[in-house]
Parts: sequence; C-alpha cells; structure tokens
Amino acid sequence: MRAAFIEELGAPDVIRYGEIAAPRPGPTDVLVDVEATTVNPVDTFVRSGAFRTHLDFPFVIGRDLVGTVAAAGPGATGFRAGDRVWCNSLGHEGRQGAAAQQAVVAADRLYPLPGGVDPCEAVAVLHPAATAYLALFTHGHLRVGETVLVAGAAGHVGSALVTLAARAGARVLATAAAADARYCADLGADQVLDYRDPDLVPKLRQAAPLGVDLYLDTAGVNDLDTTVGLLARRGRVVLLAGAGTRPVLPAGALYMNDRSVIGFVISHATSGELAEAAACLVDLLGRHALRPRRIEVRPLSAAREVHARMEKGELRGVRAVLCPDLG
Repeated sequence: MRAAFIEELGAPDVIRYGEIAAPRPGPTDVLVDVEATTVNPVDTFVRSGAFRTHLDFPFVIGRDLVGTVAAAGPGATGFRAGDRVWCNSLGHEGRQGAAAQQAVVAADRLYPLPGGVDPCEAVAVLHPAATAYLALFTHGHLRVGETVLVAGAAGHVGSALVTLAARAGARVLATAAAADARYCADLGADQVLDYRDPDLVPKLRQAAPLGVDLYLDTAGVNDLDTTVGLLARRGRVVLLAGAGTRPVLPAGALYMNDRSVIGFVISHATSGELAEAAACLVDLLGRHALRPRRIEVRPLSAAREVHARMEKGELRGVRAVLCPDLG
C-alpha cells in the first residue's frame, strides 16, 4: 500500500511517500480503508523527536483518520465491513499512523461516523475537539454556570473550546483578533475581547468581577502571573500548549485561594477518556455542530510539504486534509 512514513527522526524532509507492507490486524483490531487524514502540531513533534514515544520504523505518520472498515478481528465486536468510522489516537506509543491507504486500529480506539458527515470536514475537527473536551471536562472539571475564558478562541482548539463550553451551559469569555470577534460570537462566546487591547486585563476583570472559573490559553503564552490573578476562588488554569515557556508561578495567589494549574497532552489520554470525548463528538458531528473554519484538501503525497508549512506557521486558521485517493 502507499503511505507517508519515516525511517528516522528529523526535519520534514525525512518523510517519504511510497509503497510499504500493508498492516495486519490482530484479533481485537479493525482494518480501515483510510479516506482522509490530517496533520496536527503533535505529528510534527513525533516526527522530529520533540515528543518522545515508542516508534517502529518504517513508521507511518499521522494521528487521525476517517475511513471505512475493511475487516474486523473476531474480538473487535461492534464493527463490520462497510462501517464508516474514525480514530484520533494513532501514530504514537507503538501504534502505526493514519497517513496510508490502510490502517489498523484497536477496537477500543475506533468510533462510528454519523451518516451524512463529510469525511474531510470530520477529520479536520476530531483532534482539536477531543483536545477541547479533555481540557474542559476531564482536566478542567467544568460545571454548568461557570465562567470560562478561552485565549486564542478563533484557532482550531480555541473554537472547539468555545463551542463545547457554550453547549455545556458555561458563560464563555473569549480573546481573539478583532477581525475574528463575530466568528467567536457565532460559536457561542458571550463576550469577545481583542487580545491586542492594551487594557485587556482590566476589561477581563470587568467582564468577570467574581473571577474566571476555568482559563485555557491555546496560544501557549502561559502568563501565569497575570492569569492566576484573574481566577475565582477554586479557579483552574489548564495548560495545553507552550512547551517551551517558563512562567513565574504565583504560589501565594494559588494556595491562598484554592486555585490550581493543571497540564495535559491528549497523547496521554486513556482509551476510556478518549471514548468519553468521542461520545460527545459523535453527537455533535451528527448535529453538524462541529465544523472546521477552513480546510485545504491535498493528496497524501503532500505530507512532507504540509509538515514543513505547519512548522513555518503557514497553516494558521487552515486544517490541511490529506486523502490517499488523491495520490
């Protein structure tokens, strides 16, 4: 089969496109004909070695897929040939990736795709939306009526955070570029503030006089000295970006107000946590409530180019979707 793969860690130019042996499913696995995959920042971290995880070379890159079941092992109950499915946890911890004509997925990491959902649109939102779910509920413990502040609300993860938080009954404050204010409001943000405004912090305090219950910074700025000061009592900061930041930790403001700072990466999510997120995503996909803002569909052979463009910052606001059938 054709695949985008690597035989060593390194820059985007280590990615090769060509023929490799087709995967063989085990008794609890499902063989999937891949219709669409995509490229996430974490895929570039795995390829470069910045995110260390077990890889077997040649290693097929890619985390997410939408496809059709080709065959299911005897222990992979609930799946049969022809089922439309998706997965967002391949390509790390010893699992081969999704950027190929076929992929093997463990049955407990594979989920149904609702009818009428476009595969390219679906694959574009899966990883950001699952990340948002875990940040809000698994790690952020969001409750109805709480105030959530999403910094970077117009991005892929940010827009999913706004959508999921608003639908969960939270009051959502968002920061974004002024040009993106309408987009964020349409997603469900109650108030959108310009992140470039020199008076942003006092305006946030005015918007949430009792403090913010949950703060999420998708840009990874991680200015904890400012952020912690915006929190309500027992407020939480969830860190999900900015691996290179070294912020000052205002310990007194944390422990004297029962506040907390929590970090997570979706790569460490358990299959049970992913399944819980998937149940929410399947419901929202079926309602057409999760849609990417903009996608760019390319052939699978463009994987090297797309990785390079992502690392140069050329894909902001765009989700690149790779389709094996296109080449």
